[in-house]
Amino acid sequence: MSALSPVQLFKCLGDETRLALTLLIHTEGELCVCEMTYALQESQPKVSRHLAQLRSCDLLQDRRHGQWVHYRLMPGLPSWVLATLDEATASASSLMDEARDRLAAMGNRPARQTVHC
Repeated sequence: MSALSPVQLFKCLGDETRLALTLLIHTEGELCVCEMTYALQESQPKVSRHLAQLRSCDLLQDRRHGQWVHYRLMPGLPSWVLATLDEATASASSLMDEARDRLAAMGNRPARQTVHC
């Protein structure tokens, strides 16, 4: 993983959907594409396209488990990136609360596996 600069981080998060996806993953720890489309009420192709961009920025890591692809923050992100995501999450609390409420109400969510860094 290359060193992430502030300019790169803000370019990667400069889109509302990418920011919401990153903050939701930051809050939840790990999510699959179906959960993110449900929580954000966005189409699967749009969510997948933005997730691919976030992976190319080295912000997210994915893993396949059966039919599901799960995403989480890239292990080893610098502490300033995590602090920035914490502050952004707190500042976007109403948007994030709505997405988390939808996620909590989602039926048939994929089972979680313990992921070790």
